[in-house]
Amino acid sequence: MSFTRQNASATTNTRNRMNPSPQQAGCQGERWARVPTPNPLAEDGYKELSKLGAILEGRQSRPDQLTEVLQDMQTQFQYLPEDGLRIVAERLGIPLIQVFQVATFYKAFSLTPRGRHLLTICMGTACHVRGSPRLLDTVAGQLNISPGETTPDGAFTLQKVNCLGCCALGPVAVLDGVYRDHITPGKLRKLIAAIYKQDKKELRDNA
Repeated sequence: MSFTRQNASATTNTRNRMNPSPQQAGCQGERWARVPTPNPLAEDGYKELSKLGAILEGRQSRPDQLTEVLQDMQTQFQYLPEDGLRIVAERLGIPLIQVFQVATFYKAFSLTPRGRHLLTICMGTACHVRGSPRLLDTVAGQLNISPGETTPDGAFTLQKVNCLGCCALGPVAVLDGVYRDHITPGKLRKLIAAIYKQDKKELRDNA
């Protein structure tokens, strides 16, 4: 299934009806304001709409599929674009308020673009006394970004968390879902460099 120009136009026409305030959406105004622009659905138009159409295939008018649809969108776009959330609300038959509530509740979802690789540093007490601040400073310097930011090339997003629940293994970093226990600044620097090298190779191979 794919979206036509008529579908896209219909979605645009419903925007004013489905545009609640931050208070109505049950989320903080600051977080709502961080819904990003530009938007891949607006930038790349019908090509991106067709990708969202594939995600929604077989899920029309099925509110129970909301979380799964958002997971697929996060994987496809690296975040949840605002226009996409509006389309999801319309196609699944769910109030837009509810879609935003779910999108902002789970930490697995992001309303701002993430990099291709997500790096998380644990800053819990056990990891802290074992050197996680130095680990975070080293990585932030290598990537030239602060926690919560994404590198300009879209390669890495760096974030810190209060605890990952594996204190005996600290300091701990999680890279693309893989836990790296007893990690050192040197080991993590080499790992990041290796990922950059692999990414460049894949780009050359796919060129």
